Amino acid sequence: MLKKTLFQLHWFFGITAGLVLALMGITGATVSFQDEILRALNPTVLHVEKREAGVLPPAELVRKLEATEGKTVSMLWVESESANAARVIFSAPPGERRGQIRYFDPYTGDYMGDAVGQDFFVFVLQLHRFLAMGDTGRQITGACTLILVFFCLSGLYLRWPRQVASWRAWLTVDWRKKGRSFNWDLHSVFGTWCLLFYLLAALTGLYWSYDWYNQGLTKLLSDAPQNERMRKRGPAPEGPAPVANYDAIWSSIYANAGPGLSAYNIRMPAVAGQPAIVYYRLKSSPHDRALNQINLDPSTGEVNAHDRYASKTLKSQLLTSIYALHTGSYFGLVGRIILTLSALCMPLFFITGWLLYLDRRRKKRHVRDARKGLGANPGDASAWLIGFASQSGFAEQLAWQTAGQLQAAGLPVKVQPLGNVSPDDLRQADNALFVVSTFGDGEAPDSARGFERSVLGQDLALKGLNYSVLALGDRQYEHFCGFARRLHFWLTHQGGNPLFAPVEVDSGDADALLTWQQQLSQLTGHAPAAAWQTAQYENWTLTQRTLLNRDSVGANIYLLGLTPPSPQSWLAGDLVEVLPRNGPCAIEHFLEGLGLAGNDSVLIDGLAQTLNQALATRQLPDNRAHLVGLHAQALVSALVPLGLREYSIASIASDGVVELIVRQERHPDGRLGLGSGWLTEHAAIGSSISLRLRRNSGFHLPEAPVPLILLGNGTGLAGLRSLLKARIADGQQRNWLLFGERNIAHDYLCQDELQGWLASGDLALLDLAFSRDQDEKIYVQDRLRESADVLRRWLADGAAIYVCGSLQGMATGVDQVLHEVLGSETVERLIEQGRYRRDVY
Repeated sequence: MLKKTLFQLHWFFGITAGLVLALMGITGATVSFQDEILRALNPTVLHVEKREAGVLPPAELVRKLEATEGKTVSMLWVESESANAARVIFSAPPGERRGQIRYFDPYTGDYMGDAVGQDFFVFVLQLHRFLAMGDTGRQITGACTLILVFFCLSGLYLRWPRQVASWRAWLTVDWRKKGRSFNWDLHSVFGTWCLLFYLLAALTGLYWSYDWYNQGLTKLLSDAPQNERMRKRGPAPEGPAPVANYDAIWSSIYANAGPGLSAYNIRMPAVAGQPAIVYYRLKSSPHDRALNQINLDPSTGEVNAHDRYASKTLKSQLLTSIYALHTGSYFGLVGRIILTLSALCMPLFFITGWLLYLDRRRKKRHVRDARKGLGANPGDASAWLIGFASQSGFAEQLAWQTAGQLQAAGLPVKVQPLGNVSPDDLRQADNALFVVSTFGDGEAPDSARGFERSVLGQDLALKGLNYSVLALGDRQYEHFCGFARRLHFWLTHQGGNPLFAPVEVDSGDADALLTWQQQLSQLTGHAPAAAWQTAQYENWTLTQRTLLNRDSVGANIYLLGLTPPSPQSWLAGDLVEVLPRNGPCAIEHFLEGLGLAGNDSVLIDGLAQTLNQALATRQLPDNRAHLVGLHAQALVSALVPLGLREYSIASIASDGVVELIVRQERHPDGRLGLGSGWLTEHAAIGSSISLRLRRNSGFHLPEAPVPLILLGNGTGLAGLRSLLKARIADGQQRNWLLFGERNIAHDYLCQDELQGWLASGDLALLDLAFSRDQDEKIYVQDRLRESADVLRRWLADGAAIYVCGSLQGMATGVDQVLHEVLGSETVERLIEQGRYRRDVY
C-alpha cells in the first residue's frame, strides 16, 4: 500500500511540478558559470592588466568612482591580486531595491564600460529563484524544491532493485533498449546518478525559499545563532545616509586579514547608525565562498564582530558555505561541473516521466476498451481463472483480451489481479491462464509481490489444475521473464498440468502474442475475432525416416528429415508446428455406413477437393450417428479441422533440413496416434508435410558462452541435440549431457554421433542412464544426484541447465534432485537468471 501511494504521488507531482523543476534546472545550470561566460563575452570589460604596485586602497577607489558617477557607493568588490575587473554597486534610487552595477579597474579606478549579457543573467536568476513572478513565484519554486526532495527519496524507494549489492543494477543503462524500457532506464538510472546532487541542491536552495527553513538551519548549524544575521525581506529602512571613513575601514580590514588577503567586499548600511559588513577571502581559503566576516562602524572603522571561517566548527562552516554547496563550488571546479550537468538533466526526468505516464494512460485506456467487450458469463460451468500481474497495464490489457476470446468461444471467465488470487482460488479452479509481466530485472510487478511472497512460498496440491502462462518481458534484461518463469516452475512443481508451453513475449513481440491467440483457439476450437495475420504453413518434403531403436521393447522412435521449399532460418531450441493428416485406412473406416464415396467433390476455402482429401484434414469422431444422411459438403462442414502438433527441432539451420525425433504413440486399441502415425508411417517418403517454424525463446541458448548441462530422456534428445549442434558449430566444448532410455543395446539414440562428439571433445561429459539394464532401475535424475559435486562445480562456473523430455518422471525427478542438492533458494535464483530452462511435455 505504501509503495502504491508513493508511486501515485511521485507521478502526480512529476506531471505538475516537473516543468517548473526542469526550468529551474536549466536556469540554475545557466547561471552556475555566469562569471566565466561574462568574461568570455566581455574580454575588454572584465579583464584588466595586473600591476606590480597593486590595487588602489578603498578610499581612493571610492573617491574616484563617486566623483565620476555622482552617486554614493553601496557595495565594493575587489580582488587584490587578479586580472579580473572589480565591481561597484551604487545606492539604489528611491523605490528601487538595487542600484546601478559598474565594472572598473582596481589598479587605476577607471571604468571599464558596460558588460554585455549582464541583464540576461539577471533575468535568468530571477526565473531560477522565483520565476520572475515576485513573491508568488518564490512560493511556487519553494514548493517545487520540497517536491524535489520527495522525488529523490520516493524514487530511491520505488526503484530499489532485488540485487541491491549489484552496482550494475543501480548505475548502468542498456543503450540497446527501446520504448518504455529505455525510458524507464533513463529515468531511474540517471535519477540514481543525480540523486545526491539533487538532494544537495534542494536542501541548500530551500535556504532562500522559506524564512522558517532559513532560521531553522541557522539555529541548527550556527555556532552562535543569536548573533547570526538573519535574512529580512521588506522595504529598505529610511533615515540619513551613513558617514563612511574608507581609510579607517581599510585599516581595520588589513589589520584583521593580514597579507594573505585575496579579495574583499564592503557593504555599506542603508542608513546611519547601522554597521557596515565586510566579507573577505584569504589566499588560503579552501573555496571561493569560504568568507570571513567583519562588522564595523563605517565612520570610525571600529570592529564590532569578527567571524573567521577557519575558526568555525564544521557545521558553521557549512552554513557559511551554503551558496558554495548549492552551486558545487564547495568541491572545486569538478563539483561545479557535476552540479551543472545534474541541473541540465532535470528536463530529462520531466520528459521521460511524461512518456511513462502517457504509456500507462494509453494502456489503461486499452484495458477499459478490452473490459467493455466482456459480457456476462454463459451457463453455469466452472469459470476459467485468468490472473494477471501488470506493472504498466499491458498485461492487464492482454488478460481482458484473453478473457474476451474465451468468452466468445462460450467459456465462462473470471479475471483477477494475481495479488487477489488466493490458494483456494487455485485449488478450486480447473483451468487457469496467467498473463504476467516481469518488472525490471526479474522482479515481480508491485501488485504481485504479495502473491509471490505468500502463495509461491507454499506447497499446494494442484494436480487438477490445467494452466498456461503468457510471459511479458524485455530480453535486454539479464533475468528475462524471471517472474513468469518462477510462476511456471512453481505450478508444475505443485502438480499443475501445462496446457501448452509458456509463451514468452519480448517487448510486445507481435508474433509471440499471435502464438498465444492461436494456442487459445486450439483449446477452444474458436478462432479469435480479430483478424490477426497468421504465420502460413508451408509444404515441406519428407526426405528421411530412420528407425533409431530397432528391436526395442518400447515404441519405435524415428529420426525424420524434412526439406523446406525455400531456405529457412531457425535457432537451436525452436519448434515446428505440423498439421497432421488422417491415414487412408482411418478415412475408409470412417466412411463406412455413411453412404458417401471418397472421390465425391467438395469445396474447402473455395477450392475443389475430393472427399478423401478433405477428410484427411478433419477430426474423425468415433460416434458418427449424427452424421448419417449428410451429403459430402455438409459432412465436411460439420467436422472440426485437425489441430497442430508440436515437435522439438533436432537440427540447426546450417544443416539445411529440419530433423525431428518422433516416437510412435498408440491408442489402447492399437491405432497409431494422429501426429506420430502420420509422420512415421502414413506419409510416404517424398510426400508433402504441412508445417511452420515456431520460435521457442524460452529454450534458446544463453547469449554468453557459459558451460551447458543438458538433461533428457527418449525423444527429448531432439531439443538437446539441436543445442549441442549449435554449440559445437560455435566451438563451445564445455557441454555435459545426461541422457536416459530403456536398454543400451537398442535404445541408445544417435549413439555414433554422441560417441563421436565425446571422442572429439565436443562433449566434455556424457552420463547415460539405461533403466532396464540392471535389477534396480536407474534414471537421469539418479545420475545427476551421483554427480552432485560436479554439478556444483559447473554451476559455480556459470553453467546453465536445460531439460528436455517427459514432464512426468524425468523432468519432475530432475527438479527434485536440484532442490535436494542445491537448495530451493538456489534453484529459484537459477530460474530467475534464465539458467534453468525446460522444454517438457
